[in-house]
Amino acid sequence: MSKNQLEYSSSLLEELQTSGAGYDVLRYLSLPELLGRESDTLLYFMGRNLARILTFDTIEDIYHIFDKLGWGKLELIKSKRKELIFSLMSDSVVNRLNAAFDVDFRLEAGFLAEAIQQLKDTEAECTEEINKKIMQVEFSVLITS
Repeated sequence: MSKNQLEYSSSLLEELQTSGAGYDVLRYLSLPELLGRESDTLLYFMGRNLARILTFDTIEDIYHIFDKLGWGKLELIKSKRKELIFSLMSDSVVNRLNAAFDVDFRLEAGFLAEAIQQLKDTEAECTEEINKKIMQVEFSVLITS
């Protein structure tokens, strides 16, 4: 993190109120058009940057942040030595997956990669897989060092 960048406690999220519709319009309609072909990559790194400026100490703090941001209920479903598998489910995930526009979870993947990297003090990357049949997103965080 650059020395000019501020850090914010995750409790700051308690002060924010939103219905989510405006967020979805910006996220899925405006940003991809603005960011162009590099949208997926840029959203991933936006998520990583967001994790760098929010403070958290435990994996439960990450779950809380996902919930407060309206991203859904995150749950660790499998833990291996070099890989952590998370599930993301909620009504908001179902609504996003049923939307008339394309949705992705690159922002969440970037956030999760950076958050785990900070908690484990190691390098990490994250991929996501959408399972529309059960309306769930699965994140695979790979420990790379």
